[in-house]
Amino acid sequence: MSYWNVYLEQIKKIINKIEAEQGEKIAAAADLMATTIANGGLVHVFGSGHSVIPVLEMFPRYGSFPGFHPLLDPRLMWFNVLGPGGVKELLWLERQSGYARIFLSNFLLLPRDVLLVFSHSGTNAVPVEMAQEAKQRGLKVVSVTSLENYRKVAAQQKHNPHVADISDIVIDNCIPPEDALISIPGLDRKVAAGSTLAVVTISSALLSEVAYRLASRGFPLKVFVSPTVAATPQENDAVFDEYLHKLWQRYGEAIGLKGGGARQ
Repeated sequence: MSYWNVYLEQIKKIINKIEAEQGEKIAAAADLMATTIANGGLVHVFGSGHSVIPVLEMFPRYGSFPGFHPLLDPRLMWFNVLGPGGVKELLWLERQSGYARIFLSNFLLLPRDVLLVFSHSGTNAVPVEMAQEAKQRGLKVVSVTSLENYRKVAAQQKHNPHVADISDIVIDNCIPPEDALISIPGLDRKVAAGSTLAVVTISSALLSEVAYRLASRGFPLKVFVSPTVAATPQENDAVFDEYLHKLWQRYGEAIGLKGGGARQ
């Protein structure tokens, strides 16, 4: 018996479940994000550990566009197995209370913005406190997490917050708490994680729906184009110029307000 096809069958079931059960949540989140971008806001996107992968898929990624603002911290992802930048340090840091507030002090989050949080477990301190801090600043929060894990945690740890408790919209990644999907004879633990493919599917579904809703409103989009497509270098330069403009504009407003100047 081959197990590569067993994994593919499991992933197909999960994608089908996301389509059948999470479509309304994806549409609602996309409408919120499209309205935010159309009104000059940003959709800040955050994840730690392997959950940084869907953040990278949102922007900058071929087929994506400005309006999404990735919140990336190399200390919250691994680029080594052991030692500096390794997994042990990451797993420790993302469970430490207080770090999210320090990290977010580097960014200007406005009440018109949205925070999109990817967290499979939904219980680590950093993503939970990211959501809490965003809510305190007046943002709407969308989370992509395992609701099966949420129900398990809610039954066992009633006083510990979960990102789902803080979120305005919760999208279930439809993955079991252990993440790994495949049982192999002779092994007492499952292998082959499923959450990455699930959340990348959700992130791209969100991006597609946001683009559709913005285009339907006549909102101009500058799309990041793969170099395999016949496009001028200036086309992608314009994408980054637009991204910088969105950041500069909000920081300019903030500086003007603090200094007593008029908003432009």
